[in-house]
Amino acid sequence: MAVVIERRYCDAIHPLHAVLLAGGVPLYLGVALCDWAYMASFHIQWSNFASWLIVGGLILTAVTLVFALVDLLRPRRRGRGIAAYFVVLLATWVVGFFNALLHARDAWAVMPGGMILSLVTLLLSIAAVWLAFPTSRMGDPV
Repeated sequence: MAVVIERRYCDAIHPLHAVLLAGGVPLYLGVALCDWAYMASFHIQWSNFASWLIVGGLILTAVTLVFALVDLLRPRRRGRGIAAYFVVLLATWVVGFFNALLHARDAWAVMPGGMILSLVTLLLSIAAVWLAFPTSRMGDPV
Protein backbone atom coordinates (compact mmCIF):
# COMPACT_ATOMS: atom_id res chain seq x y z
CA MET A 1 0.00 0.00 0.00
CA ALA A 2 1.41 3.35 -1.03
CA VAL A 3 1.33 6.26 1.34
CA VAL A 4 0.56 9.60 -0.25
CA ILE A 5 1.73 12.68 1.58
CA GLU A 6 -0.15 15.74 0.51
CA ARG A 7 1.63 19.00 1.14
CA ARG A 8 -0.38 22.14 1.39
CA TYR A 9 1.18 25.51 0.99
CA CYS A 10 -0.14 28.94 1.85
CA ASP A 11 -1.14 31.11 -1.03
CA ALA A 12 1.98 32.68 -2.46
CA ILE A 13 2.06 36.27 -3.57
CA HIS A 14 2.09 37.10 -7.27
CA PRO A 15 5.58 36.75 -8.83
CA LEU A 16 5.66 40.40 -9.94
CA HIS A 17 4.63 41.41 -6.42
CA ALA A 18 7.52 39.33 -5.06
CA VAL A 19 10.06 40.87 -7.43
CA LEU A 20 8.99 44.41 -6.61
CA LEU A 21 8.99 43.68 -2.89
CA ALA A 22 12.42 42.10 -2.95
CA GLY A 23 13.77 44.88 -5.18
CA GLY A 24 13.30 47.47 -2.45
CA VAL A 25 15.67 45.76 -0.01
CA PRO A 26 18.89 46.33 -2.02
CA LEU A 27 17.88 49.92 -2.70
CA TYR A 28 17.32 50.65 1.00
CA LEU A 29 20.55 48.78 1.79
CA GLY A 30 22.31 51.03 -0.71
CA VAL A 31 20.88 54.09 1.05
CA ALA A 32 22.26 52.92 4.38
CA LEU A 33 25.66 52.17 2.83
CA CYS A 34 25.76 55.56 1.10
CA ASP A 35 24.90 57.29 4.37
CA TRP A 36 27.64 55.34 6.11
CA ALA A 37 30.12 56.31 3.36
CA TYR A 38 29.06 59.95 3.72
CA MET A 39 29.58 59.81 7.48
CA ALA A 40 33.06 58.38 6.93
CA SER A 41 34.23 60.66 4.11
CA PHE A 42 31.96 63.74 4.02
CA HIS A 43 31.89 63.62 0.21
CA ILE A 44 28.58 65.23 -0.75
CA GLN A 45 28.08 62.90 -3.72
CA TRP A 46 27.29 60.03 -1.29
CA SER A 47 24.32 62.01 -0.04
CA ASN A 48 23.16 62.55 -3.63
CA PHE A 49 23.44 58.81 -4.32
CA ALA A 50 21.40 58.09 -1.20
CA SER A 51 18.69 60.51 -2.33
CA TRP A 52 18.31 58.77 -5.69
CA LEU A 53 18.28 55.33 -4.12
CA ILE A 54 15.54 56.45 -1.71
CA VAL A 55 13.41 57.59 -4.65
CA GLY A 56 13.84 54.22 -6.35
CA GLY A 57 12.94 52.40 -3.16
CA LEU A 58 9.87 54.57 -2.62
CA ILE A 59 8.63 53.89 -6.16
CA LEU A 60 9.03 50.12 -5.76
CA THR A 61 7.44 50.21 -2.31
CA ALA A 62 4.48 52.24 -3.59
CA VAL A 63 3.77 49.76 -6.38
CA THR A 64 4.16 46.90 -3.89
CA LEU A 65 1.68 48.66 -1.60
CA VAL A 66 -0.88 48.61 -4.41
CA PHE A 67 -0.37 44.85 -4.84
CA ALA A 68 -0.65 44.31 -1.07
CA LEU A 69 -3.82 46.41 -0.89
CA VAL A 70 -5.41 44.36 -3.66
CA ASP A 71 -4.48 41.15 -1.85
CA LEU A 72 -5.86 42.58 1.38
CA LEU A 73 -9.20 43.49 -0.21
CA ARG A 74 -9.72 40.16 -1.98
CA PRO A 75 -11.10 37.75 0.63
CA ARG A 76 -10.39 34.66 -1.45
CA ARG A 77 -6.68 35.50 -1.78
CA ARG A 78 -6.28 36.91 1.71
CA GLY A 79 -3.73 34.84 3.56
CA ARG A 80 -2.88 34.73 7.20
CA GLY A 81 -0.83 37.77 8.23
CA ILE A 82 -1.59 39.93 5.20
CA ALA A 83 -2.80 42.79 7.41
CA ALA A 84 0.45 42.84 9.39
CA TYR A 85 2.42 42.69 6.14
CA PHE A 86 0.45 45.63 4.73
CA VAL A 87 0.99 47.72 7.89
CA VAL A 88 4.75 47.04 7.91
CA LEU A 89 4.98 47.85 4.21
CA LEU A 90 3.04 51.08 4.73
CA ALA A 91 5.36 51.99 7.63
CA THR A 92 8.33 51.30 5.33
CA TRP A 93 6.98 53.75 2.78
CA VAL A 94 6.17 56.44 5.37
CA VAL A 95 9.59 56.25 7.05
CA GLY A 96 11.24 56.19 3.60
CA PHE A 97 9.27 59.29 2.60
CA PHE A 98 10.45 61.17 5.69
CA ASN A 99 13.96 59.94 4.94
CA ALA A 100 13.66 61.41 1.44
CA LEU A 101 12.54 64.73 2.91
CA LEU A 102 15.50 64.69 5.29
CA HIS A 103 17.91 63.88 2.46
CA ALA A 104 16.51 66.81 0.43
CA ARG A 105 18.13 69.18 2.89
CA ASP A 106 21.70 70.41 2.72
CA ALA A 107 24.17 67.52 2.88
CA TRP A 108 25.63 68.74 6.19
CA ALA A 109 22.15 68.71 7.77
CA VAL A 110 21.41 65.11 6.80
CA MET A 111 23.47 63.41 9.50
CA PRO A 112 22.88 61.71 11.94
CA GLY A 113 19.10 61.61 11.37
CA GLY A 114 19.49 60.38 7.80
CA MET A 115 21.54 57.40 8.88
CA ILE A 116 19.03 56.47 11.59
CA LEU A 117 16.04 56.74 9.24
CA SER A 118 17.91 54.77 6.57
CA LEU A 119 18.55 51.92 8.99
CA VAL A 120 14.94 51.95 10.21
CA THR A 121 13.68 51.88 6.61
CA LEU A 122 16.02 49.00 5.78
CA LEU A 123 14.87 46.99 8.81
CA LEU A 124 11.19 47.63 8.02
CA SER A 125 11.76 46.56 4.41
CA ILE A 126 13.41 43.33 5.54
CA ALA A 127 10.53 42.72 7.97
CA ALA A 128 8.02 43.23 5.14
CA VAL A 129 9.81 40.65 2.99
CA TRP A 130 9.86 38.27 5.95
CA LEU A 131 6.11 38.68 6.49
CA ALA A 132 5.22 38.43 2.80
CA PHE A 133 6.49 34.89 2.35
CA PRO A 134 4.77 32.57 4.81
CA THR A 135 6.50 29.32 5.58
CA SER A 136 4.91 26.15 4.30
CA ARG A 137 3.57 23.71 6.84
CA MET A 138 2.38 20.20 6.21
CA GLY A 139 -1.25 19.70 7.00
CA ASP A 140 -2.23 23.39 7.04
CA PRO A 141 -5.54 24.02 5.32
CA VAL A 142 -5.33 26.03 2.16
